[in-house]
Amino acid sequence: MRKIGIMGGTFDPVHLGHLIIAEAALDAAGLDEVRFIPCGRPYFKDERCDKVSDAEDRLEMCRLAVNDNPRFTVSDIEVKRRGKTYTYETMEELKAEEPDSEFSFICGADSVVSMSSWYLPERIFRTCSILAAVRDDETDRKCFDTEIKKLHHEYGADISLLPVPNIGISSTDIRERIKSGKSVRYLTTNNVIEYIERKGLYR
Repeated sequence: MRKIGIMGGTFDPVHLGHLIIAEAALDAAGLDEVRFIPCGRPYFKDERCDKVSDAEDRLEMCRLAVNDNPRFTVSDIEVKRRGKTYTYETMEELKAEEPDSEFSFICGADSVVSMSSWYLPERIFRTCSILAAVRDDETDRKCFDTEIKKLHHEYGADISLLPVPNIGISSTDIRERIKSGKSVRYLTTNNVIEYIERKGLYR
């Protein structure tokens, strides 16, 4: 049985922090693969003042970012789906296509705390375990542990902690730096930077 980690997100743009978390998940959970899945139309960011970049651009940046790691892959499953993107649909589709694979959904501690408000969370927990990336300097462990117990009790959620370093990189900061004409070197990969410059993204 293959063990596959799923990294979902907007990836606008993908950055080194995403790659570091994915690499940590490979080692900590003994994964065979981490699959990056850029969302198509993220319903929770519809009102963002600087609209989410075209899905094809975000997909291509992910492909560029992971192309030198044979254990990282990219899927267009959500980009191809019409309408708004929901995690439960993606996980159920993956499980149906690969019934002999074991899936872990990789997300931040902040996402775990809000998961009970996601659309049909019980259907997410039925298809995968959760790897929660936590930083001791930013996580209220008492609150976090309470939420994990609640999710386990209410939905049978299987949640494991994934300790990660303090990375301090965000897609929002990268977009703002590009808009201001500042360097984003060492925040994402060089080929992603070249793609952003070539396409004129975030100007």
